[in-house]
Amino acid sequence: MREAVVVASSRPPLAKSHRGSFNITRPDDLAAHCIKDVLGKAPQLDAKEVEDVILGCAQPNGPQGSNVARVALIRAGLPASVAGTTVNRFCSSGLQTISMAAQRVLVDKVPVMIAGGLE
Repeated sequence: MREAVVVASSRPPLAKSHRGSFNITRPDDLAAHCIKDVLGKAPQLDAKEVEDVILGCAQPNGPQGSNVARVALIRAGLPASVAGTTVNRFCSSGLQTISMAAQRVLVDKVPVMIAGGLE
């Protein structure tokens, strides 16, 4: 039976929201940093093997509008052949993306997915 496993995880450092050191950092830049970090933790993984990057975003407007997952994966240096999907569930969008990625691995036999959330 095929299994879905978490190979690596990453999160940006925490800071105070409006006065913190990341208050003017774009959300797609923070997500790109996490994507690069995850790929760095699995050096045997070729970025071309990633099928899709799915990111949850409760408020997809302003700098995290459009398809923020696609923008983040391009900023992280993944090839243009990798798809990007943004999911909005308002609450637990990031958790939903992890579930969706696991489902793609189990059912569609996708080799590698990256999933997470913004905010």
